Amino acid sequence: MAEEAAAAPASGGGNKIGVVAATLMVAGNMMGSGVFMLPANLSAIGSIALIGWIFTIVGAVALALVFAKLAAIDPAAGGPYAYTRKAFGDYMGYQTNLIYWLANVIGNVALAVAGLGYLSHFFPVVKVPVVMAFAAIAVIWFFTYANILGPKLVGRLQSFTTVFALVPIFGMALFGWFWFSADIYESAWNVSGKSDTSAVMATLTFTLWAFIGVESASVSAGVVENPSRNVPIATVGGVVLASVAYILSSSVIMGMIPNKELLVSSAPFADAARLALGDFSGSVVALCAAVGCLGSLAGWTLLVGQSAKAAADDGLFPGIFARVNKRGVPSLGLVIVATIMSIQVLATMSPTASEQFGKIASIAVIMTLLPYIYSMIAIKVLGYRKMPHAQYTFFVITGLAGAAYCMVALAGSDGEQVRWSLIFVISTIVFYSASITRKRDIEEKHLHPGGRSPVWVRYLALGVTIAALAVMFWLSVGRYSGLDLHSRSASPPNVSETVDKMVPQETP
Repeated sequence: MAEEAAAAPASGGGNKIGVVAATLMVAGNMMGSGVFMLPANLSAIGSIALIGWIFTIVGAVALALVFAKLAAIDPAAGGPYAYTRKAFGDYMGYQTNLIYWLANVIGNVALAVAGLGYLSHFFPVVKVPVVMAFAAIAVIWFFTYANILGPKLVGRLQSFTTVFALVPIFGMALFGWFWFSADIYESAWNVSGKSDTSAVMATLTFTLWAFIGVESASVSAGVVENPSRNVPIATVGGVVLASVAYILSSSVIMGMIPNKELLVSSAPFADAARLALGDFSGSVVALCAAVGCLGSLAGWTLLVGQSAKAAADDGLFPGIFARVNKRGVPSLGLVIVATIMSIQVLATMSPTASEQFGKIASIAVIMTLLPYIYSMIAIKVLGYRKMPHAQYTFFVITGLAGAAYCMVALAGSDGEQVRWSLIFVISTIVFYSASITRKRDIEEKHLHPGGRSPVWVRYLALGVTIAALAVMFWLSVGRYSGLDLHSRSASPPNVSETVDKMVPQETP
């Protein structure tokens, strides 16, 4: 406990983020992860995705309202984990945190892939799967290092990158309509080969991905100033900001770029800007989108670290995740997360950034839905007698609406991915047995979770970043016949072949 107290000043006061930075963190976590690759993925279903967007925005607003109220009632760090544990007990809390933590670890890889997809506009060699893999690893470890330096730095970094992200999103949402073609939009209304109802349901997994992050401020409440006031404001404000941008920008791009071209695009916003205003504008948008995507990875890395630390402090996660450095950052836990993400990057390499993004994003959304459902129901337990009757009734109904939306999105997801996700959820009861032993040791032996992280952890993160960049450079400029990675020409992909591979399986 003395060690925790020693860490407290480092993570308090001057090292916390304010309401503006928290709002931009919520918006940046959603927009950086949600919008830049989605027009390409949704094009496999068609512009009927507009209806899916409307349903999703209603569901996202319900999620935001409940998370905001939960944060006001109990501004504890941990977000869905903290709410579920207090409402339903240790096992449900453990299950929620393990699923939520793993979903974010998986989803963070999609952020790196999306950002690098836009950077491939400037460096075509990044399109080569192995080169992209090591570039993604370098990005992951760089932002791990940034997080180890402290949450205040991350807040400033994400505020800066979110401004960059807003340029292509709002620019396309406002001015892209001058180049919008109703014929292109209508011709791609439903290209999925399914009924309109099935097609709309198939869009929900991807459109919900755009709002993953609505709980960002509540999870990171431990590093937000005056959380009972600022977390609800940041949550609702971030969702409103993102909703306007999403529905306008994605719809206009589907009316600018023909469906077959959009389907294989690695940078749909940049392609649309190039179509409208020429190569220079396309380059500017590609740069802004890359910075926005990669910058949001900083906030999501913070989120993963804080989620694991909250559970470790309660004895429900290995103690290593609770060990902090002098800035109060769970640096050892972040290094473990970065290692897992690096392995995942190598395991999910795909021929195109769009294909890899879609594969990873759909799995991450399915894994996130269960913690969201638990949180929506938790308001009924945690809000009881803590608000007026009319307000309590409103939030219970809103929570049920949010839970129902998540269930519909789950029903519309890829059946194979849902099956394996369910098997993993069931298996958490086995993993929980280890947590029971650890919690007993903490209570009976009066152990204190956490402690100090060694200083070398920070230098390890920096060293791996430099090493991954060196390997990426070596693969990019060398000539090794066994790898065949060295063509400098940005040869276009085979559209019909890629379409055949992506439509049946990769898009849930």
